[in-house]
Amino acid sequence: MQLPTEIRISGARDALTLCYGELEHMLPAEFLRVYSPSAEVRGHGRGQEKLQTGKRGVLIEDISPAGNYALKIRFSDGHDSGLFDWDYLYRLGSGREAMWQDYLARLDAAGASRDVDSTPAKKGKNCGGCGGH
Repeated sequence: MQLPTEIRISGARDALTLCYGELEHMLPAEFLRVYSPSAEVRGHGRGQEKLQTGKRGVLIEDISPAGNYALKIRFSDGHDSGLFDWDYLYRLGSGREAMWQDYLARLDAAGASRDVDSTPAKKGKNCGGCGGH
């Protein structure tokens, strides 16, 4: 398990930097949000992942430790479920470029956008059974 020696939120709150000695992983807030380990994003099992759209411009409002094994991140869109454990954060940092390109390709294939949808939301919509938002 790779533990960061330092954790920084950018002044604009649009990125989280994890330092591992001389190695630094800068993780944009949007990237963290679309790869959140929550049920809203990952679903409740393989094949239930939900493509996150409209997350351009999302910011990190707060981070807090979850025991000695993870971070809880609260985003400006209200999302705050899912714990980013140290191994997952390291994998996000190590694979960021490939994962980001994969995300953009999935958005394109779905005809979706990183921009916020300005159409009115449907009432009562959630992640399909988890009771979350």
